[in-house]
Amino acid sequence: MSTTIPSGDRAAAVVGLGLIGGSVALALQDAGWDVHGFDLDPDRTAAAIEQGVVVTAEIPAGCALVVIATPVDAVPELATSLLAETNAVVMDTGSVKGPISTAVTHARFVPSHPMAGSEQTGLAGARADLFRGAVWPITPSAETSDESFALVHEVVASFGADPVTLQPLDHDRIVAAVSHVPHLTAAALMNVADRRSDEHMAMLRLAAGGFRDMTRIAAGSPDIWPPICIQNRDAITDALDEVIGRLGQLRAAVADGDVDLLRSELTHARKARVNLPSAVPLPPNLAEVRVRVKDQRGELAALTSLAAELDVNIYDLEIAHSAEGPTGVIVLLVNAEVADVLRGGLLARGYRPSVRPLS
Repeated sequence: MSTTIPSGDRAAAVVGLGLIGGSVALALQDAGWDVHGFDLDPDRTAAAIEQGVVVTAEIPAGCALVVIATPVDAVPELATSLLAETNAVVMDTGSVKGPISTAVTHARFVPSHPMAGSEQTGLAGARADLFRGAVWPITPSAETSDESFALVHEVVASFGADPVTLQPLDHDRIVAAVSHVPHLTAAALMNVADRRSDEHMAMLRLAAGGFRDMTRIAAGSPDIWPPICIQNRDAITDALDEVIGRLGQLRAAVADGDVDLLRSELTHARKARVNLPSAVPLPPNLAEVRVRVKDQRGELAALTSLAAELDVNIYDLEIAHSAEGPTGVIVLLVNAEVADVLRGGLLARGYRPSVRPLS
C-alpha cells in the first residue's frame, strides 16, 4: 500500500471493491470526496479504475478516511495495519461487530455496518444510491475518539443512510435475527424448492411473487456468508433455535387443524409486518439539542447510543470544543416533536441539555 500521493482533507480510500465497497466509493464521490482504493483481486481493481469508481489503487498521503469493505474475517488485520501506516480514520462495513470491536480498539477506528445489499454481486452491482434510506449501525469502542465518530457519522448521513449507534454485541444479536437468519432461511427455502423441482418440473415456474420476494436475498454472494456465520455463531444459533421452535408450533397447528392458533400467529405476524418502520425522511420541524459535556473520549457515542435507545433519529451533529476548560458542547439535530424525549433522557443521566427549535 502506497502512501506517497499528496492529498487534502477530502481524500478517502476503499479497501475491497465488491458490491458494498464499490458503492461506498461511488457514494463518497457523490459527497465530494477524492476516492482511491483497491481490491485483493487485481482484475477488479483495474476494472474499478477503468470505470472511474476509484482514481488510483493507492492510499494517498494525508488520506482522511479509509473504509474496509472486505469479508469480516479479514477486517482486524487490515484495520490494525492501516491504523499503523496512516493517520486516517478507519471504518469497516462488516456485518458482525463483536469480534472486530474486541480485536481492534483505537481512537481512529470506527466499526460500522451498512444494512443494504442487492441481488447483484460484485463491482457490477455497485451504485452510489445503494445506502439511501438504509439503516447504518455504528458501534464505537470505548477508545474511539469523538472526532473519529463524528466524521463517520457525517459520512454515513451524507450517503442518505440512517446512522444508529449500538453496542457491538447488541448489534450482533439484532442482525442475527433480522439479517443473518433470514438469509439462511431464504437459502433453505430455495434449496427445498430446487430439489423438489427435480420431481415436479412445474415447481419453479409456479414460484411466483411471494416466493421470489422471500428468497431474493439467497441470490447474494455466497462467499461472504461463511465467515459471518462463524463469527456470529452464538447469536445466529440462538435466533435459529427460536425460528425452528416457532415453525414447530406452526407445524403442530397445521397437523392438528388448530385454526385458532394459526389465525392468531398469522394475525400477530401481519400486524408486526405492517408496523415495520420505513425509511425515515427529514422531518419538516427540527430542533437543536445542545449538551455540555466533559471534553473526554466517548461522550458523543454515549449521547447517540441514548438517542437510539429512545428511538430518536439524529439528522446531524456538531462538536464544539471549549477554549475555557475541559468541556465542550455537542449539538444534535433531531425532530422537534421528540426533542423533549431526548432532553428528558439526558436529564435523567445527569446532563443539562437545552432545546432550540429551528423553525
